[in-house]
Amino acid sequence: MKKNLFYLLALVLLGITSCNYNQKPKKMVTQNGNVADNPLLQKFDTPFGVPPYDKIKPEHYLPALEVAIKEHNKEIEQIVNNPEPPTFENTVVAYARSGRLFDRVTSIFFTVNEANTSDEMEKIAEQITPMVSGHEDDILLNEKLFKRIKAVYDKKDELALDTEDSALLEKVYKDFVRNGGNLNEEDKTKLREINKKLSLLKLKFGQHVLAETNRFKLVVDTKEDLEGLPENMIEEAAKKAKDAGLDGKWVFTIDRPTLYPFLTYCKNRNLREKLFMGYIMKGDHNDSLDNKGVVNQIVNLRIEKANLLGYKTWADFRLDNNMAKTPENVYNLMDKIWTPAINKAKEEVADMQKIIAREGGNFELKPWDWWYYAEKVRKEKYDLNEDELKPYFSLTNVLKGLFYTANKLYHITFEERKDFPVYHPDVKTFLVKYENGDTVGVLYMDFFARASKRGGAWMEAIRKEYKDENGKRVPPIIYIVTNFAKPSGDKPALLTLENVTTLFHETGHALHGLLTQCKYRKISGTSVYRDYVEFPSQFMENFATEPEVLKQYAKHYKTGEVIPNSLIEKMQNSRYFNQGFATVEYLAAAYLDMDWHTLTEKKDYNVNEFEKESMKKIGLIPQIVERYRSTYFNHIFSGDYSAGYYSYIWADVLVADAFAYFKEKGIFNPEVTNAFKKYILEKGGSEDPMVLYKKFRGQEPDVKYLLQARGLVK
Repeated sequence: MKKNLFYLLALVLLGITSCNYNQKPKKMVTQNGNVADNPLLQKFDTPFGVPPYDKIKPEHYLPALEVAIKEHNKEIEQIVNNPEPPTFENTVVAYARSGRLFDRVTSIFFTVNEANTSDEMEKIAEQITPMVSGHEDDILLNEKLFKRIKAVYDKKDELALDTEDSALLEKVYKDFVRNGGNLNEEDKTKLREINKKLSLLKLKFGQHVLAETNRFKLVVDTKEDLEGLPENMIEEAAKKAKDAGLDGKWVFTIDRPTLYPFLTYCKNRNLREKLFMGYIMKGDHNDSLDNKGVVNQIVNLRIEKANLLGYKTWADFRLDNNMAKTPENVYNLMDKIWTPAINKAKEEVADMQKIIAREGGNFELKPWDWWYYAEKVRKEKYDLNEDELKPYFSLTNVLKGLFYTANKLYHITFEERKDFPVYHPDVKTFLVKYENGDTVGVLYMDFFARASKRGGAWMEAIRKEYKDENGKRVPPIIYIVTNFAKPSGDKPALLTLENVTTLFHETGHALHGLLTQCKYRKISGTSVYRDYVEFPSQFMENFATEPEVLKQYAKHYKTGEVIPNSLIEKMQNSRYFNQGFATVEYLAAAYLDMDWHTLTEKKDYNVNEFEKESMKKIGLIPQIVERYRSTYFNHIFSGDYSAGYYSYIWADVLVADAFAYFKEKGIFNPEVTNAFKKYILEKGGSEDPMVLYKKFRGQEPDVKYLLQARGLVK
């Protein structure tokens, strides 16, 4: 690729000419007087340039960010002040390659703050978040920079760009337009203020949810009340009580690894209700951690921002950059699935109500009863329960099965490394390689729940894959985070089937980030449409329960016995189990997300009443509560899934269609796996996703495969 001399000169002056992510920046003094020789600003003298987490301390982040912002600004100034006419190379490519130090500092900080935070880190986040937002606004609202980019974009038909270059130009131009590039100065100022407020409110929302999760504790005084719970869970609860100074008692929390097993096995109905209500009332206590006011502010600011940018609603703004394109298309897809799903859920309610009556119960099924009686249905209909499966799902063995699957699909290997620094002792690290020995990338895996980690599971890139100025591939550094229960006593970490599929899911994201083969960070890996990004991850889940894969990893942790065919047959027979509930619970949250973000009027909304009306409109039955209520819906009010939570079901249409193709041809058929790797995983955002899907599959996806896969239609 032809290099731009002015761009390279700028990088020389900044001391970061090497495409190596680890190049040591020129020493600088920050505004607060700290010499910028902290580990974040030095060349990472570590294998493969992984972050030196053992040397990074909280006090390093702010000074490093100050330096990174200054250096990024200098890079932008070099582009803006280039006396040569704007070209794709000296403007668009130069912009795409800028900000590596900024990306390094922010990605490392937010990695640690999400997965291993502290009071000190949270306070730093309150300073860093508006700095990051403001800096990004400074760039995206830079009139001179946008003018050069627009000049290139206006001549795009004359440039003879390849597919990936065209995708980069389209993305960069659209990013500027969608972030106010065409606004006048007054409106740009308004947009900056909105963005700053939103960034802080999103941070505040997430902090409240984490604090609420850590605050709630169900204290049980007598062991008789714990009837039905697994012994390891009782032991863990006793340990939590002891740590809290409550010897002789048991403490249960509302993190997911505790919540769902408790609701599934605890015979005491009153205790199930208390824990469930503790969970669904997060952020809704009219106190300092209440999120209703935060929701209102975020929703109103999003309406204002969307209108400022020329869109009717926030959903219209967000979906314009997704496969779905319009809110109508999202609602249409969900409506096609909702009716068969709610009908199936009603059948499931009837099955559980029969068991309640048979056992002499004189009450109607409530939301906190669902897991308990669904487990009874599972045992009765399919003769299967989690206790039978968990001994075969030790974390160590599941990892072996996961790596076996990735190797069979994509011919890659995973070598555990002990020499990579980590941000917490629980983190494991792996070097991922092709079978010929070439490096694919580095993978961090952080498995266990802790108070310093936000809930859920996710994947991010510490360093995204790209090609340097000489065309050499810079391997990515990817991490995945889950919240599994830690092992207790002499038992290893034993996973539930849901845990297993979660691990396969997040590894699907990781493979998308690892296997990408793109020239530019801005379009590599998971830099794709929001309703496409879940496709590779949800696709990977299917392999977790394939008999051929199960035989590789599902081995009893005590005896080494391979999972018997009888258990596999039970799992296969029960694949439709509880699918009405699972689909309805999820879709209800997706409808709620869309209802919030198709609002057109700014006003003070009664959050709980709005939520009730939203659920009434779709006919949600009283036995089910939407997966996330508004006050703890991190995906849409703290994360990046606003007007996008539907994307899981959108992607699952692709998944069901694709896996039907795999099953037809053979799940490890080389022709099919190679096509999936080539067109889905390697391409990132370099082409329109539907074009890529049709190159892989030969046709557009059909929703019938999703309905069949979930047992919602015959």
